[in-house]
Amino acid sequence: MDVTKAVSAYIQRMITEVAGVKVLLLDQDTTPIISTSFTQSSLLSHEVYLTDRVDNLSRDRMRHLNCIALLRPSPQSITALVHELRQPRYKSYWLYFTNALSKQDIELLAEADEHEVVKEIQEFFADYLPVNADLFSLNIDTPPARIWADNPATWDQSALDQHVKGLSALLLSLKKKPAIRYERMSGLAKKLGEELSYQINQDQAGLFDFRRTENAPLLLILDRRNDPVTPLLTQWTYQAMVHEVLGIRNGRVSLADADGVRPELQEIVLSGDQDPFFSANLYDNFGDLGASIKKYVLEYQSRTASNATIDTVADMKRFVEEYPEFRKLGGNVSKHVALLGELSRRVEKDSLLEVSELEQSLASVESHASDLKAIQTMIESPKCSADAKIRLAILYALRYQKLPGNQIQKLVQDLLKAGVPESRAALVFVMLNIAGAEQRQDDLFANENFFSRGRSALKGLKGVENVYTQHTPHLVQTVDNLMRGRLRDTSYPLVSSSQHSASINPAERPQDVILFIIGGATYEEARSIALLNAQHQRGAQHGAAQQNAVGGTVGTGTRFLLGGSSIHNSKSFLDMIQDAASRFDARFAKPPANLGSGGPALNLSIGPVQLAVGGGPNASRQDGSVAGAAASLLDPEYLGEAASGARDLATDIFSRVRKGVEGTISGLQ
Repeated sequence: MDVTKAVSAYIQRMITEVAGVKVLLLDQDTTPIISTSFTQSSLLSHEVYLTDRVDNLSRDRMRHLNCIALLRPSPQSITALVHELRQPRYKSYWLYFTNALSKQDIELLAEADEHEVVKEIQEFFADYLPVNADLFSLNIDTPPARIWADNPATWDQSALDQHVKGLSALLLSLKKKPAIRYERMSGLAKKLGEELSYQINQDQAGLFDFRRTENAPLLLILDRRNDPVTPLLTQWTYQAMVHEVLGIRNGRVSLADADGVRPELQEIVLSGDQDPFFSANLYDNFGDLGASIKKYVLEYQSRTASNATIDTVADMKRFVEEYPEFRKLGGNVSKHVALLGELSRRVEKDSLLEVSELEQSLASVESHASDLKAIQTMIESPKCSADAKIRLAILYALRYQKLPGNQIQKLVQDLLKAGVPESRAALVFVMLNIAGAEQRQDDLFANENFFSRGRSALKGLKGVENVYTQHTPHLVQTVDNLMRGRLRDTSYPLVSSSQHSASINPAERPQDVILFIIGGATYEEARSIALLNAQHQRGAQHGAAQQNAVGGTVGTGTRFLLGGSSIHNSKSFLDMIQDAASRFDARFAKPPANLGSGGPALNLSIGPVQLAVGGGPNASRQDGSVAGAAASLLDPEYLGEAASGARDLATDIFSRVRKGVEGTISGLQ
């Protein structure tokens, strides 16, 4: 169930089937798939001379070259391809589509091929973005795309179509014909499950004619609305932190706004498939990361010293053979040092330690009086960003919505007084109306009855390993219940039309589990799934001896794969909610019924998200900081000094983390 290998195998086959120098045509959907799966040098090694977009009408005619096209069979791409075939720019065409072609599309292409330049048409099922080996995304950016129609219980039709096609392609690429379960309270999950089941068992039954296994795979469809907390939290592991602080888009990170970064490092590629250091440190916390990068720099410096001495022909030969790898290593070291430096600077600038500690308290522990006081202090603080203030207010509202004496409306008033725009402050009420206690299926905070509150208090008394990583995604509990046979079919029913539904026993542990989150997954959840995979596989290799996986389930060899409509950070999640609410009924921006007092009734309006073009929200930069020194990699010889500075800052930051942990423990003794 490795999605990176599945997609790479398709692309490898595509570019090797056509011999000789060739052109690769892509569209807006397949460009990120190629860029995250293959490097430019890999394409060149297979004689791909040029890569371009099918909708680029200014391309030169190159009638001596063959063309391979990898396209999503969307109306826009089919239209562009029809135009291309009527006036061909290349000698011959091999057409590959990431999903099944309709009969109408095939007829359109046949009619357009007047010059008989099309040599082959194939369907390659790669209509999704492989992010990690066990993480995929349908890459639906919201906004501008939309998941909901005019209310959160109804699909936008184009979004539903894309979800059905994307998940169908995923299953076909992995050769899986799963049983399908979904969250009962999610109308979207039920509809998607039914549509997907129809595709599998009727519309595309011929494609899904795989050999049946004794233990059917499971596709579990979840809804982001059942856990709105996880996307709101500041992250402290490498991949998740980079996405939260800087944003990862199609495997790329922009450092254009960072101080002193060389031009070639202003946009960097982060791919576990192509970057061994990133892959090895994907889930390391920020405190350990500085030490890892320091070690990486020392490795590079030792290689530099060995290459500095070239006395013999053998030395020269060794240098020439190792130079490409050596140069690549130097670039990679520079990249990660620059990245660590910018992360360190942003931690200091945005007071992320203080914000994160309060976020974790709100997500994990019931302590109303101290939480309220701390949030009010943060809202008044000029060091705390507007989005951080909104996140804290939303987390408070989600946790204490049912508390009779809550001060939710008062906090919204405080946000407005602090200068937070009305359309953003209204997200507190919007979130309660979209994903509040009445809309969620599960007891997210374990505080909705006497017994669950007791369990929550007991959890708090046990203490924590790290006050900045107390929170565990709700997904982990769901998977734990599934593997223990406790995921009730009344709460997570099987799709009735599923061919496997009659033979599935909910108490059985499936061998392959695909978890899909409508509305977007997160890198924190991806980390949990990666740990589950590692521990289940390790448990299987040791005979499931005493191997306890995340959540306490015994390692059984079960394989997990996580996917989502997109991969969220807190900003993209809030943008999705705001954009959706701007099209919903006005009542979604008003306080829910029985919310409590906390001040006069508020009547807020909410508008659509303004999509930024170029630049970033944090354009101002300060010079002279240690982080700035870490980012200003003007010459490889300064890498050691830069890495030391970044490492020292990270160590200083996390020394405070350790003090927080020690304070928590001493307070419990």
